[in-house]
Amino acid sequence: MKTPHLTQALTLEVAQTAPDGAGGWHESWIPRGTLWAELRPRSARETTGEAGALSRASYRIIVRGAPQGHSTRPQPGQRFRLGSRIWAIHAVTEADPTGRYLTCLAEEEVAA
Repeated sequence: MKTPHLTQALTLEVAQTAPDGAGGWHESWIPRGTLWAELRPRSARETTGEAGALSRASYRIIVRGAPQGHSTRPQPGQRFRLGSRIWAIHAVTEADPTGRYLTCLAEEEVAA
């Protein structure tokens, strides 16, 4: 594996749900920390959502390794943020045999 270029400072966010007082739930995203990352686009497609056309792009996001259970290790269901851009994390695995880097498979959704 070639050494990744970790040039993007992404904020790792975790979902937190709380009752909304009307029998439902309100979801908010809490920052967990900043991780330096390399973004590698994989594929993209156009689809239709509730509000109209959507563009979905999948990414391979490389970050520094962290042990299982550590607060800075990304997990499926969390997300990365860079300004107004958001990537939903779908899977996380070690990128190399020594565990120095992690590969996060993520998807960005943009209203077209």
